[in-house]
Amino acid sequence: MQISPKRKAELRDSFSRQTIMATFGAELVELDKGHVVIEAPISPGALQQHGFAHAGLTFTLGDSAAGYAAMTWIPEGQDVMTVEMKINLIAPAKGDMLRATGEVVRPGRRLLVVRSVVTAVENGRETDVALLQGTMIPA
Repeated sequence: MQISPKRKAELRDSFSRQTIMATFGAELVELDKGHVVIEAPISPGALQQHGFAHAGLTFTLGDSAAGYAAMTWIPEGQDVMTVEMKINLIAPAKGDMLRATGEVVRPGRRLLVVRSVVTAVENGRETDVALLQGTMIPA
């Protein structure tokens, strides 16, 4: 199943209104039915005390990638909100950028189960740094 051009435009417009994404320099780089990829540089302003990307950046990107993946399953003109989201931080987020890949696990009528994987990219080498799973509700 494909996303209509109108829905893709809606989702890209919605993403552009997220000021936190602009703050982090994040870009929506892939947008398909049930699949979204968001990338952001690991900037000096997004580091924790050990020099790795802060978990707040990691969570924000993973949550948004999962949420926009969920939005590809609901009707045009509708949005979603996170009901709950769990994160497992599995490696230090060290690198030049983070890539969050979100997908829909189960598109229910009332709740959509989603997950995302956040990967750190350093000199072309990719390391998974976080796994997120949660639920979204149409809003």
